[in-house]
Amino acid sequence: MILGRIIGSVWATRKDDSLTGSKLLIVKQLDLKLNEKENFVVAVDSVGAGDGEVVLVATGSSARQTAITKNKPVDAVVMAIVDKLDISYPSKS
Repeated sequence: MILGRIIGSVWATRKDDSLTGSKLLIVKQLDLKLNEKENFVVAVDSVGAGDGEVVLVATGSSARQTAITKNKPVDAVVMAIVDKLDISYPSKS
């Protein structure tokens, strides 16, 4: 899974018929401090995510496991909106 932030959307009036009605989002990958990295992905939205939200993205064959993306030509799907991150760093001794 990829931790990312929604930075925009893609509008495509002509696309595979199975994707009609799907919202395509541009997701910029984040590090654990929520700093943006260079990598991005275009992902189908399955949870109603919006601009600026931190999300989890599944890629590869896992992206076709949601009700919205099943058996569709999808390689990335926004499958969760992140409410909070709890990160424990080992103490330096």
